[in-house]
Formats: sequence, C-alpha cells, structure tokens
Amino acid sequence: MTSENTPSSELTVAINAARKAEQILSSYFSDLASAEIRTKYTNEEFQGVVTKADIEAERAIVDDIRRQLPDHQFLAEEEHTATLESEHLWVIDPLDGTNNFAHGIPHFAISIAYYRKGAPQCGVILNPTTGDLFTTQRGKGSYWNANPVSVNQHQSLENTMIAVGFYYDRGAMMKATLNAVEALFHQKIHGIRRFGTAALDLVQVGLGRFGGYFEYELSPWDFAAARLFVEEAGGTVTTCKGTPLPLEKSSVLATNSKLHPLILEIVSQHADFQQPGI
Repeated sequence: MTSENTPSSELTVAINAARKAEQILSSYFSDLASAEIRTKYTNEEFQGVVTKADIEAERAIVDDIRRQLPDHQFLAEEEHTATLESEHLWVIDPLDGTNNFAHGIPHFAISIAYYRKGAPQCGVILNPTTGDLFTTQRGKGSYWNANPVSVNQHQSLENTMIAVGFYYDRGAMMKATLNAVEALFHQKIHGIRRFGTAALDLVQVGLGRFGGYFEYELSPWDFAAARLFVEEAGGTVTTCKGTPLPLEKSSVLATNSKLHPLILEIVSQHADFQQPGI
C-alpha cells in the first residue's frame, strides 16, 4: 500500500466496522425470511421498508466505533440522531438499498463517513454481495479495492451515461424527476440507469462509469461517504440548484466536473417543484 492511500486511524475504524456489518447483512440476505421485513409509512405515505438487518447492522457499526472513539457522535438512518454540529460525527447508512435487499436483489451497500467540524474526512462504501470496497480520504484520492480511480473525461452529453434516483414521493417530485430525465434524453445521452442504491450510484460517477447522477431528495447518510468519493476522484457534487451540498436532507447532483454545467442547467429547471398542500 502506497503512502498516498495509507488509511488514517478513522478510515481503518470505518473499514473494520463495515466488515462487521457485512457479516450481518450477508447472513440475513441468505435467509430473507429471518430479516423481519416491514413497510415504513409517514402520514400514510410509503417511505420504503426496514428490516431487522438494518437495525442490527447499524448497532454493530456504532458499537464498534464507539468502543474505540467514545467521545464521537453518530447520525444514522435507524436509531441515532446526533446533531450536525458535533465536532466528531459519523454518518452511517447500515443498509443503503433496503428495497433491493428486501426483494432479493443483490445490489445494496454499507456507507460510513467521518466528518470533523462539518467537513468530510474519510468514507467507506462496501458492497456485501460483490465484496467491493470503496474508500476515500480528504486530499488523498479515492480507491476501489485499493486501486486509485478517477471520473471520466466526457465533455458532451452525447457521450455519456446518466444515473438517477427516485425518492419515495409519488407526486410532484416524481414528475419533476421524470421531466428532467426526458430533457436529458433529448440531449442524446447514451442512457439512464436507476439502480436504487444512492451510495453505489455515486460511486459509479467516481469510477468513471457515469458522467453524472442526480436525485431531488436524499438524506445525509445516503451521500455522506460517496460525495467525498466523487470529489476525491475529480468530480463535483452540489445540490440540484448548484449550491454547496449541506449535511442534511437535500437534492444531489454529482458529475465528472466537465459535465456539471450542462447537467445542472437541465436538472435545476425542474428543481422548483412544489408538493401538494405546501
């Protein structure tokens, strides 16, 4: 391992915690009946599913990190709600792509990011079904199974593939996303892909497979680690209106940098949708 990608102590902690969660998810994925899958609703609106695997994996990650760094705080999808102002903050999605997981689709991930004073320092995204490990550190690049990666150099939408994510909304946000997709198709992109795991979609931008990815609403644990992966691979990540990406629920646009103005021009036109009753 070169000095450039020698893991920091926090990255080592994150990798080890992800490996523990990997064992839990893999065990439940081989026996989905034991995962106790249930549907989540907010005000009678579908909000995805949650499983026993999500909860146990999150607890394992937090417990493992807390043993080594007892003064650190945690923001995670299921049970941990630290304030964003925490000096040492871990942002965790124990199972990104729960819908895929629950339906036996082998495309989901563990995402762990460490933020210090509001800035991302390192991140890990682990795909349990392939064993692929994606790591990144501020100022030290991004790596796929210890190999350095970079975004592609596409300069025209006619030469690239775009990924998209859909939030659980089935109303105005969904229509805005479909309108943006239609506009992108009119620019003769090679195609649209929607895989249902935001962390892995963002990683594909960093690997150079996608020229861009956008979604009109994501929670911070969905993008906290992968946004740094894209940036350290040479990409650009903002909101869908081109503003700096906050560590809170937000729209997300990630690109290879060269295509950012072109994709931003399209997705920003549809970002001002308004939900009924708002």
